Amino acid sequence: QVQLVESGGGLVQAGGSLKLSCTASGRIFSSYAMGWFRQGLGKEREFVAGIRWSDTDYADSVKGRSAISRDNAKNTMYLQMNSLRPEDTAIYYCAAIRGDVSRRREAYDYWGQGTQVTVSS
Repeated sequence: QVQLVESGGGLVQAGGSLKLSCTASGRIFSSYAMGWFRQGLGKEREFVAGIRWSDTDYADSVKGRSAISRDNAKNTMYLQMNSLRPEDTAIYYCAAIRGDVSRRREAYDYWGQGTQVTVSS
């Protein structure tokens, strides 16, 4: 089984940056797609970004100010977030799927426990 652990969240001022990490253990394969989702208070969990090999996908809300990357040798996925806004405040989750990137949370097979990102005004 695959285990995912996020890190790198915290409190940041609006306009600042954070780099989230997701480290995988277990039977993770390079062909798996991985992605980031987030869930704010009282909101549904929503897709942020995904990656499979060189293919990437970004939600419109973060496109242009976020970058997803993956280091297969380290079994780690990253999400660099710049120009952060208060509306980016959420718990960020990493996920993995045995196939292509999907924007549907229910399609993913594995999930981490989440890391809190709080952006102050």
